[in-house]
Amino acid sequence: MNSVFPFIRILLVTIAASCLLATGQAGAAPKPGQSPPDFKVVSTTGQTVTLDNYTGRILIIDFFAPWCQPCRQSIPHLVEMQRKYGRQGLNIFGLSADVDGEGGVRTFADEYRINYPLALAGEATTEAFGVRSLPVTFIIDSNGNIAEVYYSYSEEVGRSMERLIKRLLTEK
Repeated sequence: MNSVFPFIRILLVTIAASCLLATGQAGAAPKPGQSPPDFKVVSTTGQTVTLDNYTGRILIIDFFAPWCQPCRQSIPHLVEMQRKYGRQGLNIFGLSADVDGEGGVRTFADEYRINYPLALAGEATTEAFGVRSLPVTFIIDSNGNIAEVYYSYSEEVGRSMERLIKRLLTEK
């Protein structure tokens, strides 16, 4: 019995460590310098949208939800950036992680006068991007790589995001 106990303990520790590693890697968020995961969603206007729609463009992918207070603070900044830099080549795509459906997203879009396309993210997309909290904003450069990832929102995050967008637009 005494010789079996250490073996069982090692076996249990090995199984637990394997489970932790597997769950940690499954939804790991992509990092700057990496390519973003592919996705396929249907926008609130009925268009099928994939990452390929934005090849060669500067893209902000914003994961949000209408009930999320920091999202409600970040959306006006994104609307303003789309207004200021859209003609220069900035594209913004909002992915709602809300489970209440498209109706709530449309109402939210009207309330905040969102001037860029939106879609429901779906579980596969939020998992592929490693989204664990909201908002999460991915800045994709014209080469298709993640330039930066912003978690949550503050005025400083907004200023940093805008500086990065200006720089990417001049490098384009």
